[in-house]
Amino acid sequence: MSKRRMYFADNLYSSDPLSASKMIHNFNYALEETPEILWRLDMFVTYGIIVPHGAWNVSGFTANMAYRVLAGSPVDTVVVIGPSHHVGFKGISVAKNDSFETPLGDIRIDQKLVDYFENNFDVTHYPLAHREHSTEVQMPFIRHYLPNAMVIELVYGFATVESLEPIVKYLLENRRYAVVMSTDLSHFHTQEDANFLDMQCIEAITRGDCELLKDGCEACGSIGVEAFLLAAQKENLEGLLLDYATSADTNDDTSSVVGYMSAIFQEKL
Repeated sequence: MSKRRMYFADNLYSSDPLSASKMIHNFNYALEETPEILWRLDMFVTYGIIVPHGAWNVSGFTANMAYRVLAGSPVDTVVVIGPSHHVGFKGISVAKNDSFETPLGDIRIDQKLVDYFENNFDVTHYPLAHREHSTEVQMPFIRHYLPNAMVIELVYGFATVESLEPIVKYLLENRRYAVVMSTDLSHFHTQEDANFLDMQCIEAITRGDCELLKDGCEACGSIGVEAFLLAAQKENLEGLLLDYATSADTNDDTSSVVGYMSAIFQEKL
């Protein structure tokens, strides 16, 4: 059986099961210090989230909030979609391994859905695309919060919104699946400039405004986010911000920061 190996463990997150579990425990312990936030999280059910993909020590708390909500969703498969950072290629690639390795245990890859994607969407398999951190850092959260779920890893390179949006729409309209869209926000601006740029991204996501997303938002996964917004509009879903942070919140360096956010998608009232 083939396995999608961990390539970024001990760099962006811990390969040690106890350490990885302890980090998630600590994220939730911090939430318990703010019971009003915890109460809000536990009342939601979602089938689509946007999460960051930085190192867990700087973005893990923000991502964990969305996964805590996702844990309440009765889904069979979680499809993680992220931009390629390490290799350039055209289109969308799906991992075709049997399982995905995480420090908390392996996760089965949904082979039937892999076949469906290849037969019905503009999806191929490019092996080098799957040495990718934007998707990999999500998998231990999924293993922790949805231990019985299968996964799919989709990595996109030079892809179009038009090729991604039908995939996201198919997943959102079928409540057996959950979508995890991976993106960070602005990179290497001052804290003040990052806050300004990132608020444009956040406003675009919470308003479902794709034109605003194109006007100054520097999210590295903006193609995926735009596809998500278009599909969410067709499914009558709206984005709800859970958390926003920058790397300065952890390392106190406000001269060059990276922005992180998490959001969930709910049916419009």
